[in-house]
Amino acid sequence: MPTHTRIRMFNTKQTYPNQSLDNDLCQAVRAGNTVYVRGQIGTDFDGNLVGLGDPRAQAEQAMKNVKQLLEEAGSDLSHIVKTTTYIIDPRYREPVYQVVGKWLKGVFPISTGLVISGLGQPEWLMEIDVIAVIPDDWAAA
Repeated sequence: MPTHTRIRMFNTKQTYPNQSLDNDLCQAVRAGNTVYVRGQIGTDFDGNLVGLGDPRAQAEQAMKNVKQLLEEAGSDLSHIVKTTTYIIDPRYREPVYQVVGKWLKGVFPISTGLVISGLGQPEWLMEIDVIAVIPDDWAAA
């Protein structure tokens, strides 16, 4: 019996067809009132990359995904308490953080940002994962 609710289960065999993987994962999980959202990139849920070569456009799509996943978990963006943002080039910090800041205006989460050498696919320029805590008295729309 799982201790959490799985949201958008998938297998890495379909997500990474160019790699030899076969792992069962989820886009998000809800454990009690806490929602953990897997790192989101500039790919929509149909597998289409948005913004090839454009970190701002990829961040926009990633935040759309975050919003949708939180809503599917019975939460929303205002419940985010922690973000971790990964970029593959320090020059991407400003455009990516401007987009994230627009989506999280007034939320005030803690935030960690990392510049790393690469992500799961070479065309991915940024990735963001979040943790949200749903208030006890929250009634999802």
